[in-house]
Amino acid sequence: MNQFVDITNRKVLYRLLLNLDAQAKPLWGKMTPQQMIEHLITQVQYTNGVRIPTWDGPHENTATRKQNGIYTNNEMPRNIILEELPEALTYPDLETAINQLMKELDTFDRHFNTLNLKVIHGGFGPLDYNEWIIWHGKHFTHHLKQFGVID
Repeated sequence: MNQFVDITNRKVLYRLLLNLDAQAKPLWGKMTPQQMIEHLITQVQYTNGVRIPTWDGPHENTATRKQNGIYTNNEMPRNIILEELPEALTYPDLETAINQLMKELDTFDRHFNTLNLKVIHGGFGPLDYNEWIIWHGKHFTHHLKQFGVID
């Protein structure tokens, strides 16, 4: 799955994120670059112990969704909307938001390294650290492509 961003290579990830132009228009969707970064912050917080995820499972096709979402080279579809955009930004600027995202990723690593656990994904059910690495990589790739940071 080398076509996806490796979120464990934080130096490369940070450089990619810093390539975002705060004024960039998305190739699809309605988010601004800062809204996208703040969205990623929230999503990582659901996996690092800051926010508590929910799952209404088990669902009969959860295993299939997990298999297709995690264990294939399938990319996330464009224009998928799973939540509304917040009305206001949380951070004063894009750079501050990017730095917060990097901190949340460090917390994610510590959360899993201290507790051998699985954390709920709303569509896939419980995921372990390695599965979250894959999923976050796909998610980050999706949004970096959205703003033309990567092809």
